[in-house]
Amino acid sequence: MSILVTGGAGYIGSHAVKGLLDKGYEVVIVDNLETGFESALDSRAKFYKGDIRDNAFLNDMFSKEDVKGVIHFAANSLVGESMTNPLKYFDNNVHGTRVLLSAMLKYDVKHIVFSSTAATYGEPVRIPIDESHPTSPINPYGEAKLMMEKVIDWTSKAHDLTYVSLRYFNVAGAHPSGEIGESHDPETHLIPIILQVPNGQREKLSVFGNDYDTKDGTCIRDYIHIEDLVEAHVLALEYLLAGKKSDIFNLGSGDGYSIYEMIEAAKEATGQEIAYEIADRRPGDPAVLIASNNKAKDVLNWSPKHTDVKDIIKSAWHFHKKYPNGFKG
Repeated sequence: MSILVTGGAGYIGSHAVKGLLDKGYEVVIVDNLETGFESALDSRAKFYKGDIRDNAFLNDMFSKEDVKGVIHFAANSLVGESMTNPLKYFDNNVHGTRVLLSAMLKYDVKHIVFSSTAATYGEPVRIPIDESHPTSPINPYGEAKLMMEKVIDWTSKAHDLTYVSLRYFNVAGAHPSGEIGESHDPETHLIPIILQVPNGQREKLSVFGNDYDTKDGTCIRDYIHIEDLVEAHVLALEYLLAGKKSDIFNLGSGDGYSIYEMIEAAKEATGQEIAYEIADRRPGDPAVLIASNNKAKDVLNWSPKHTDVKDIIKSAWHFHKKYPNGFKG
């Protein structure tokens, strides 16, 4: 019996595939390679190239594979793009999840771990953010993810299906081998963008606002290492396979770092200077986002091991030195 990983050629999906394989699971990957990379695939897994919105494709895959659970990463995930092309996000993310769930029901697959996001919360009304925090997304990306959660939840109420929804904060870092890591086009995440400066791909970093009500005026975020994130997915899967009830969990370190602190940590991790300039604030950037991860600790018995942000950056630097242009070369 296999675990299906949708979006298994992407940043988080490819790490999850490795984590599952290393734990002894058989893995099937589905990815249309729109944002994933064939070079990120693990040869130990079986790969089907196709789109989760293609019902015939999913039926063909499920008819051939004995799938006992799904980890669902397949989605578009650029906040800025979602603001200019919201229909793409409701089509691919929400409609794609509906088609996937229909196929799961048809082939009697009863468990799904869903890759959600802290963007479902929107502007925080309290810090740290726990799972009871109001959900009020401020962009179509977060709205689509929240809709996906609701589609999965209502489906679970109507059918014999259980789920875990994992709301990530800022995922960062790379596999210890340095062979897979974060690779987006365009790149929008802070750590890869910072590392483009010492890698000679960017003259300087833009710091969007230094007048926030924080300790140094820059935004504060919670960073979780990709390996800790993967461990949480495996634990969530095993939680469901053990017959436990559906639930939602935050995944974050529980610690917050400002942009200036991240720049200093990157200097230490790379041994190089990081030039930066102050730019205007971006609309919709909250001053502080920090997770409460107590529920995941208590229920899933999960705890982040990579708690030093310098170590997270070092692992990313290992990958980006080896692949300065990501998986594009």
